[in-house]
Amino acid sequence: MNIIDELEWRGAINQQTDAEGLLELVSEKKISLYCGVDPTGDSMHIGHLIPFMILKRFQEFGHFPVILIGGATGTIGDPSGRSSERQLQTLEQVQHNVDALTAQMKKLFVTDGDAQLKMVNNYDWTHTINIIDFLRDYGKNFSINAMLSKDVVSSRLDSGISFTEFTYQILQSIDYLHLYKEEGVQLQIGGSDQWGNITSGLDLIRKKEGSDAKAFGLTIPLMLKSDGTKFGKSAGGAIWLDPAQTSPYEFYQFWLNSDDRDVIKYLKYFTFLSKEEIQELENKVETDPGKREAQRVLAEEMTKFVHDEEALVQAIKISQALFSGDIKSLTANEIEQGFKEMPTFEATKESKNIVDWLVDLGIEPSKRQAREDINNGAISMNGEKVEDVNTEVTVDKSFDGRFIIIRKGKKKYSLIRLVD
Repeated sequence: MNIIDELEWRGAINQQTDAEGLLELVSEKKISLYCGVDPTGDSMHIGHLIPFMILKRFQEFGHFPVILIGGATGTIGDPSGRSSERQLQTLEQVQHNVDALTAQMKKLFVTDGDAQLKMVNNYDWTHTINIIDFLRDYGKNFSINAMLSKDVVSSRLDSGISFTEFTYQILQSIDYLHLYKEEGVQLQIGGSDQWGNITSGLDLIRKKEGSDAKAFGLTIPLMLKSDGTKFGKSAGGAIWLDPAQTSPYEFYQFWLNSDDRDVIKYLKYFTFLSKEEIQELENKVETDPGKREAQRVLAEEMTKFVHDEEALVQAIKISQALFSGDIKSLTANEIEQGFKEMPTFEATKESKNIVDWLVDLGIEPSKRQAREDINNGAISMNGEKVEDVNTEVTVDKSFDGRFIIIRKGKKKYSLIRLVD
């Protein structure tokens, strides 16, 4: 099986500029290809990962990927998929984001001694181009009529688009031309919203290098959940790759909660499991969906890939503790991950009677109700039932002097942060 066949069975191809030509090229030799990301933030979310996973698959087949961080294009703003202008970031913020994304990419895709993957920043070859050179050497090769016809621009004509964002496709085209000439790149990969930018780059290459230049474009389908909503979002917002923004536990849970209708698609897109392994999991979804075996494998594979084995073990530990209610073995950091989205209260570290404490925090509506719940065994503190209404809540009963967990009934958890 060649790389194109591999992508097709995974459902990972949306459009190709020349399907037969690309298939012939990758059958003849190993090629260089690239995909880019703009530093609009200091972390990617899982939606950003999709084209880079495709890039990684090309690498698995012996091809030579190039990852581009848009230090220049990130200062302009890609109008793709937007209904209004982006707020321009300062150059300092862009550089901060460049550094963060570069580190993130290296962690995910570059291994020690890996000579098959290169990382570049388009600021390096763009910042020396002056306005006259830009207009004469590049602008002259772009027809306004053709630029207006691109979806990325035409969709913005009613709401308006600045000249700055209008020229974005020229800058991205310069990237492809530069990488074609300097790195031998012959394929650009992107999301479906990048089709107009990719074809503009190919047009520029052929105008500059000749109509017989062998360069290609390939886009990935837009991914939606089975219910039609946008992939990569949860109730709390985007699922980020940065553990400080989305904890490994939350990350693990996102994949574990995948809909049966989506899980096989996700396994094909995001994991490097074989066709046979995925087909076996697909059969389990159909014959025994209650076990959620496919979701478990997906969550484990993705948490290991984006974070590491240690983070996966921790995420599983937190999940099992919350499911069983036995949270005594968790560390303060694990408590912070697992209870991040649960009702949170603040209390001082001074000792206080449990009844008064619960009422003061608002966990119980009255002292009478608090006593009744304690006497009925409905209140647990840090995984242990509170059996005496005279119990004192003290700092030595907390997780590392930071947290106390109250469970009321079977599932109603509250996180109490202790403050000085």
